[in-house]
Amino acid sequence: MSVEIKRQVGFLIDRSGYVTHLMVGSDASIEIPHLDRFRVAQSRLRGLRYFHIHLKDEALNQEDLMDLVLNRFDSITAAVVDKDGIPRFYYSAFINPDPDADNPWIVQNKEFPGQLKEGYADIITDLESEFTKKNSNLKEAQLQNRAFLVGVYEPRKMKRSPEHSMAELKELCKTAGIHVVDTYMQKKPADSSTVVGKGKLQEIILKSVHKDIELLIFDLELLPAQAKKISDLSDLKIIDRTQLILDIFSKNAKSRDGKLQVELAQLKYLKNRLSELDDNMSRLTGGIGGRGPGETKLEIGNRRVEEKITRLENELDSLRKRRELNRKARAKNEIPIVAIVGYTNAGKSTLLNALTNSEVVAEDKLFATLDPTTRRIRFPAEREIIISDTVGFIHDLPPDLSMAFKATLEELGDADLLLHVVDLSNPNFEEQMEAVDGILNSLHLHEIPRLVVYNKVDEVDPEVIHSMHEVGEILVSAAKKLGLPELLDIIENRLWNEKRKPTKVISS
Repeated sequence: MSVEIKRQVGFLIDRSGYVTHLMVGSDASIEIPHLDRFRVAQSRLRGLRYFHIHLKDEALNQEDLMDLVLNRFDSITAAVVDKDGIPRFYYSAFINPDPDADNPWIVQNKEFPGQLKEGYADIITDLESEFTKKNSNLKEAQLQNRAFLVGVYEPRKMKRSPEHSMAELKELCKTAGIHVVDTYMQKKPADSSTVVGKGKLQEIILKSVHKDIELLIFDLELLPAQAKKISDLSDLKIIDRTQLILDIFSKNAKSRDGKLQVELAQLKYLKNRLSELDDNMSRLTGGIGGRGPGETKLEIGNRRVEEKITRLENELDSLRKRRELNRKARAKNEIPIVAIVGYTNAGKSTLLNALTNSEVVAEDKLFATLDPTTRRIRFPAEREIIISDTVGFIHDLPPDLSMAFKATLEELGDADLLLHVVDLSNPNFEEQMEAVDGILNSLHLHEIPRLVVYNKVDEVDPEVIHSMHEVGEILVSAAKKLGLPELLDIIENRLWNEKRKPTKVISS
């Protein structure tokens, strides 16, 4: 039949020997249908083998082998036929069970019809046992949420190195419970369609499927068109940096205020990414008596998102007014306010706990604390201050998220003093300081007095500590409670403008 119609014909056959699909292509190739509804076993094989006809005397080509891996077929076989449609010989290939192999497939030698042997089921059983053996060597956490990270950087436009940006993306993945399997970095402008170019993207997708990766995470905010194009080329879940941060915020937000702010940011992100899933653009959705095409599903989706955004904005506005009343009450009492700011994971919550003997959540993760926390500190001279912890900052904080949390960060405007906490143990702490300064300036908070507090001194070379101590820097270790009395002295002196200079003693 294939010879008569001069087109390739292919079959998908399940393990019981039943044909599940019959496909007709061109004289050179066949397009595989979408196979989402067919199971993909934990052993990473789909349970279907792909058999098709080659009209020309040619072996399995790159497209055939990619179909094998991307669809996780048990095997692929091409039968080369003569002018009468009689098979002359066969070419077959299987997925390579070694995820670190140079090629993700194993191509067998050409076989003639008379050389074929029984035992195909045994070959597949052995292959699946190899996959299982490889997976058994991995920890349980490494088998779930496996990700391939892709970074595309234009050095001229970057304020920090691509390596630092990728390292931070890995930290974000760690916080989100994602296991990073592989990474790719490109130091040139992003492709307008597929970010990295179609050829490189296919290579990344191929490697991802071979290594049993389910997430493709980009270290930039994808344009809606780019996200759709990449999704069309792969069954992998496509996530960008903004989505990852939004997911972490959603997971960590505890208060009603925080949850509303995260939900608002998620909806604003989603708004421009709704796509028309209904091909029939003239579908009537207005009920009896409706004239014209009515609203499409896309329009209904957009309208619902807009309505929910408006409702959330109104709720947040009422919460903002309530916070404003609380701030006015504090102002009446004339109690100074000290706000702790800094890059995420700099140790802000740990410092608050150490200064106030509190138990605010503090973890070695990015954005472990999202909800503002307020505590009081009483000084011996019958003075007291209100000290508050805020959400951590990060490079390129998504604009929607920045706007959503603006209401929370407005409280910083009432602060009498800002404690800028810096993680001195981080090799990129200077870049992080610049990022925090930039965000504070964008919030018009540059006129508020600021103290820079270098944290985690117990993890830094003593010589560095000594040189910084010589120039009068404020050095503490919130985790070890080092330098805290001296820090409180400095805060008290700064707030009440006392002449006495505190004695800074750093012990370790």
